Amino acid sequence: MANIKSQMKRNRQNEVRHFRNKGLRSELKTRVKNTLEAAEAGEAEKAEELSRLAQRRIDMAVTKGVLHKNTAARRKAKLVRDVRQLLSS
Repeated sequence: MANIKSQMKRNRQNEVRHFRNKGLRSELKTRVKNTLEAAEAGEAEKAEELSRLAQRRIDMAVTKGVLHKNTAARRKAKLVRDVRQLLSS
């Protein structure tokens, strides 16, 4: 445990941010999973809509500092590639 007042505050801030980021990352995984499930079921319109929502949330995670912009770009590209592959097969 820290003895310095500023470090105690920093620890509290880190804990709050940790839980906020954890929730956002969990939401991203859920949205991507739902999109892929819709695409696998052959529901093209629903998959497209869920894909747009997932991409929007990924972009929001970048602005909040949860994800790096290159990580977000990679995840969005993978999502689109996977959706198109599932819908075509």
